Order: sequence, then structure tokens, then C-alpha cells
Amino acid sequence: MPDLSLLDRLIRHVTSHTPRVEDDPDLIQAAVALVLAPEPASILLIRRAEREADPWSGQMALPGGRRDRGDDALLQTALRETREEVGLQLAAEHLIGALDDVAPRTSMLPPIMVRPFVFTLPAQKPLRLNREIAHAAWIPLESLLRPGVFGEYPVVSRGLRMTRAGYRLTQGLVWGMTERVLTRLLDTLR
Repeated sequence: MPDLSLLDRLIRHVTSHTPRVEDDPDLIQAAVALVLAPEPASILLIRRAEREADPWSGQMALPGGRRDRGDDALLQTALRETREEVGLQLAAEHLIGALDDVAPRTSMLPPIMVRPFVFTLPAQKPLRLNREIAHAAWIPLESLLRPGVFGEYPVVSRGLRMTRAGYRLTQGLVWGMTERVLTRLLDTLR
């Protein structure tokens, strides 16, 4: 088998993956965009702005959000939210597949289901952040896979101190549902 690049290996995995879909009608539906780009192979991550009503306020995340009434499907939610949050116009030809749906593991968060859609771009694109986003960056996949980046870290959420799995980056700690999405994807490279 030829030696495939990190990006090629991820694309091969996603295109052959049949995602596990959560069909609980009581869950709020949401979608995120996991956007990959080459040179170097990178993923787009955001830091949400600090907002009182946002349970994920200030956290590192993927662009995305709740499904609106006008969204025909969760794919439209991921496309719309990415365009609104970071000014990135994704198209159907950029979509390579979806990952397993994820839901919070705590009752402190809303009863929500998030579907991660995976996109590839031919190059990293400039970003235009809206008021919901404090920061965005193209994070090299190599930096997420570096020894010592993934581990158990202390976090504070809604006044509670706890220890959670995460990726310690210079931009911040990626933990929670975003960590679970990334770990499921990056485990295919380990």
C-alpha cells in the first residue's frame, strides 16, 4: 500500500465510513463543519465568543450550530453556520462525508445532537469572523497528533471544576463534544 498523506488517509476513512445517526426526536438537532485543507494538512477550529446565554461560551469548537426552520437538512445547517460564523462558503463538492452523531454526556447541557460533516478545500481560505466567534485558526493535523498534546486536563464549566480529555493547543484547550469528534477522526491516523 502506498504511503498516504495524513489528509489522504482521513479522506479515505471518511468516504468509507457509515455514520451512526441519532434518531431521538426529543433531541435538538445541530451540525458542525469539520473543514480540512492541505499545505500543511490542517483543520479549521474556532473559539466561541464569551456570551452569558451560550453553554459553550469561550470554548474551542468547530463552526456550526442549531438547525433553523429554514434548513432543509442538517447539511444546510453546517453550510449556513460556517458561512455566518467564519465567512467560508462551502459547496456540495467540498463535502466528503459525515461522522457519527454526538450528544453531550451531561444533563447540564441542552438535549442536543450534533452531526459533524467533513469537507475538504483545495487550500486554506481567509476567514471573516462574526460576533459569535472570538478567534479562528487552521490547526495543522501534525500538531494535534504530537505526543503530549492529547491528555486529561482540568476544566471549569458553569462553575464546576472537572478533569476532561482534550487537546492542549496554543489557541486553547479543545475538549467536550469537539474533542470526541476530533478523537474519533484522528484515531484513524494513530
